[in-house]
Amino acid sequence: MTGLSGLNPPENALTLALVQQRIPLVRSRADIDLVVDEVCGTIRRIGAAFPSAQLLVFPEYGFHGLRKDAWARDDLMLDMDGPEVERLRAACADAGRWGCFSIMERNPAGAPFNSGIIVNDVGEIVLYQRKLHPWVPKEPWEPGDQGVAVCAGPGGSTLALIICHDGMFPEVAREAAYLGANVLLRTAGYKFPLRQSWRITNQANAFQNLAFTASVALAGEDGNSIGSMGEAMVCDFEGTVLAEGDSTPGRVLTVSIEPARADAARRTWGVENNIYQLGHRGYTAVRGGLGDCPYTFMRDLVAGRYRLPWEDEVRVTDGTADGYGPPRELDSPVDTARAGLREGLMLPRG
Repeated sequence: MTGLSGLNPPENALTLALVQQRIPLVRSRADIDLVVDEVCGTIRRIGAAFPSAQLLVFPEYGFHGLRKDAWARDDLMLDMDGPEVERLRAACADAGRWGCFSIMERNPAGAPFNSGIIVNDVGEIVLYQRKLHPWVPKEPWEPGDQGVAVCAGPGGSTLALIICHDGMFPEVAREAAYLGANVLLRTAGYKFPLRQSWRITNQANAFQNLAFTASVALAGEDGNSIGSMGEAMVCDFEGTVLAEGDSTPGRVLTVSIEPARADAARRTWGVENNIYQLGHRGYTAVRGGLGDCPYTFMRDLVAGRYRLPWEDEVRVTDGTADGYGPPRELDSPVDTARAGLREGLMLPRG
């Protein structure tokens, strides 16, 4: 049930607008300013043309694109208290709409963070997420250091933001759901080779956690030979695809969902209530079920000794084959990976 793609939203529903933003080609701060203009204009237009839309979701890399020459430049990185974010906040407040945005965030203690924010309808930042698992070896960003965030959203939702590759790790979606999220937003810059993986992980993250997932990627070409896929998608808590887009740049997929239905399933389901059963193993046989941790990888990860049986045979363990410099040492703030990229592209430091 989608409320006729959000045109007839049920009472207490969340109506989403997933924007398949055209991939930007960014070479200067002026280019970023133009993209911010376009995004703010899109917020206003959707707010006027689709009054039931409550939350507008824009893809990862919406202000920076996917070209390495833009990623390499420190002067193109943004700040959370910078003018670009202030303009986004003002646009949400002016339109009375929530917005989800992607920011490549300056970091004086290493590589920039790939961050995302959710802004409410009065212009407040209510969720701030740093990508935990950059898409190595292709991405040069600092791994997120703040865990998974959730926030109360419109229509009875509790929101989490899963940034692109983080959605390939079931642990990230499970953490978000464990913290109470019933709607998992996923923003991405993925291109067409990831289309199948995108689909199955969006569905699996929904079903395994009894949550809605709402996902969107950039769309179009930027001269990198492989186009970005768009492919907006909304899944219900059974993993059923409720609505999906295509590869059209600029298309906006709208849908109404009822987060309370996910809440009800988490409380009333017996069969396949897996997020509950993870911590209550075998409760039919054992009162309350077992709440231990039988998983070696979890115990080893917590203890700092995560190691695969084939660890020494893994061939790709840094980004040098993709044009980056060597990774920084843990005790150094020097961003050596992007410094090597600038050198290879013959770019100045800024």
